[in-house]
Amino acid sequence: MTGLYDRHRAVSPDWLALYYDRPLELTHGEGRHVWDSDGNSYLDFFGGILTTMTAHALPEVTKAVSEQAARIIHSSTLYLNRPMVDLAERVATLSGIPDARVFFTTSGTEANDTALLLATAYRGSHQILAMRNSYHGRSFSTVSVTGNRGWSPTGLSPLQTLYVHGAVRGRGPYAELSDPEFVKACVADLEDLLGHSRGPAALIAEPIQGVGGFTSPPDGLYAAFREVLDRHGVLWISDEVQTGWGRTGDHFWGWQAHAKNGPPDILTFAKGIGNGMSIGGVVARAEVMNCLDANSISTFGGSPVTMAAGLANLTYLLDHDLQGNARRVGGLLIERLRALGARSDAVREVRGRGLMIGIELVKPGTDEAHPEAAAAVLEAARAGGLLIGKGGGHDTSVLRIAPPMSLTVAEAEEGAAVLGEALRAAG
Repeated sequence: MTGLYDRHRAVSPDWLALYYDRPLELTHGEGRHVWDSDGNSYLDFFGGILTTMTAHALPEVTKAVSEQAARIIHSSTLYLNRPMVDLAERVATLSGIPDARVFFTTSGTEANDTALLLATAYRGSHQILAMRNSYHGRSFSTVSVTGNRGWSPTGLSPLQTLYVHGAVRGRGPYAELSDPEFVKACVADLEDLLGHSRGPAALIAEPIQGVGGFTSPPDGLYAAFREVLDRHGVLWISDEVQTGWGRTGDHFWGWQAHAKNGPPDILTFAKGIGNGMSIGGVVARAEVMNCLDANSISTFGGSPVTMAAGLANLTYLLDHDLQGNARRVGGLLIERLRALGARSDAVREVRGRGLMIGIELVKPGTDEAHPEAAAAVLEAARAGGLLIGKGGGHDTSVLRIAPPMSLTVAEAEEGAAVLGEALRAAG
């Protein structure tokens, strides 16, 4: 492994992060398990950053990819593409957006970039409202609406971004308020901000912040925001790159926890729909999607092979009620993790929904983030045969847990046991 690591470092940017003191090379996977180049097996509780949504090497997906690749791999959007239309029809229906149009990209970053293009063109404004502690991608435009210092490598921006409070329930100036008071205060903050702006194009928000450490507001916050946004003509972009496809258990989309005033104007998705294949996309009502007055195509978005994978993956997810499984097994897992957290002075909070769970670590006896402990737990979990992630806007001190949505009860119990040992080992 040292040889491959040295080669990696010789040709890759210094900022291209790797997990672990001894980085892993994953060579194959099956179900909820992966294997490294030394033959070690791991229970996968991170799924390639929430991307292996159903299972590793899912036969239905690998068969669809193989069969489509044997016919034609690529054509671009300049030609009619049956798998792309098939998947677009299903996504449009599932989105909940009336008269929906769908544009496919190759990543969540590109999807959010496209959403920003649509919103600014439609509204004739380069102002964007974004949430503090947010993450929306690594392109020049999406970095400029990311409210997380650890993932914002430049202060230069093509957009004027104004940051709104409300996505982090347990920290900040309103943390001690009740949920209704919290929502009221955040709405007042938004009203005040709009009173000092020049007509923003849109609010972009993750219903549950991913890289930010799986933080979320009380249900209904974005519905309350929507009343204010509508009065000012501001669009709502729901970034569902991590929350989509039923991962939260309670809802198919994260925005549905805030549905009182209807669906978003624009919805972005990626990650899990491809189960590892490069699929992203944007759904918007026709009036917004069709506002561009110049030609545009996608060379690789909507590739026949990735669309075939997405169709097979989505069909499997729906046919096997993986949303229901995420709710049931995720509920059990978060219960086990909260019990573990109650016994550890280093655990500030265990939060999440379905199979999207965060464990925030602090220095015992304080409210200070503890990134060293998060790194130590990550290593100890690996030693115990479990892969997890980490993140969080407060110095990367949140353990991120998001296994494939087909996780079994036995695997949830196994992973919780390993995490319990890892938390103890890390002090």
